[in-house]
Amino acid sequence: MHGVAFSGRDRFLGACRCEMVDRTPVWLMRQAGRALPEYRALKEKHTFLELARTPELAAEVTLQPIRRFGFDAAVLFSDILVVPEAMGQPYRFGELGGGIEMEFAVRTAEDIRKLDHQNAVERLRYVADALDLIKPALEGRTALLGFAGSPWTLARYMVEGGSSGKSEFAKQLFYTEPKLFGELMEKITAVVSSFLQMQIDHGAEAVQIFDSNGDMLADNAFEAASGRWIREIVASLKGQVPVILFSKGVQGRLDALVSTGANVLSVDWTQSLAAIRGALPEKVGVQGNLDPFLLTTTPELVSAETSRILREMKALGRGGHVFNLGHGVIPAAKLECIQALVDTVRSFA
Repeated sequence: MHGVAFSGRDRFLGACRCEMVDRTPVWLMRQAGRALPEYRALKEKHTFLELARTPELAAEVTLQPIRRFGFDAAVLFSDILVVPEAMGQPYRFGELGGGIEMEFAVRTAEDIRKLDHQNAVERLRYVADALDLIKPALEGRTALLGFAGSPWTLARYMVEGGSSGKSEFAKQLFYTEPKLFGELMEKITAVVSSFLQMQIDHGAEAVQIFDSNGDMLADNAFEAASGRWIREIVASLKGQVPVILFSKGVQGRLDALVSTGANVLSVDWTQSLAAIRGALPEKVGVQGNLDPFLLTTTPELVSAETSRILREMKALGRGGHVFNLGHGVIPAAKLECIQALVDTVRSFA
């Protein structure tokens, strides 16, 4: 790749297509927010939901980590729960880590019938407006990444009534009332498909689907409860942009994840990234997978672990690796540790 000048955008999109690029691209899940002092300054004046729903503020938060660290991709600042909210199920965000509460839980046929999937995307117009502000600010140098939650992950919040549910009502619905479960999933899938298409129409050059609750499912239940709905979403996008799928608990269900049609599988930190890349088809890339906790330790430790992952991936001799964490940046992450991660990826030969 010597002599080829790659922008961060070219590098990221090339790696998503499993092409050989000059170096591994890097961005971090939840890079927008939390750990950044400039984000915290905004949070003193605005709630999380105000930041997410106000296009100018969402654009500012999206761009903050690009200015500070120069990541190869900028991820839209938003929340997966804007989808249920747009369908008529508002939520509150625990500002001090108190979890998420939905205004009500979706449990009955009547609850599901009331969910409005026809007009939901129109209510998410503020996301399109934010993307319209972010895209020109990136000046073609940094890729713009959109995202949404997977239908299964969204259904868990919607049916449990928030993030603290330990009762597994969503699984109960899946196993005991498959027809009702299917009706809910069809509505969520339709909205997520249209929402991601809207993001693409407004400049997103890749999208990520967060199946963060995929690991709650037994391997033999994954296809019916989650995989088939993700496949519908990916198929609806018709290959316009690369699709990254982050599903926790990939081991034992690689075939099911590949069959969704996703271009890149994002892998949590409990798995060997190189082993998974080696087991995947050539055309399916991987993303990850540094343990987010390491960002609370020292730059030296971060650099050493980042280098180890990069060495193991290089030994495979295959393209298709986007460097990231195995989950999102945690609030206690240190700026010097994030910088060490970025510097190590950039300087790795």
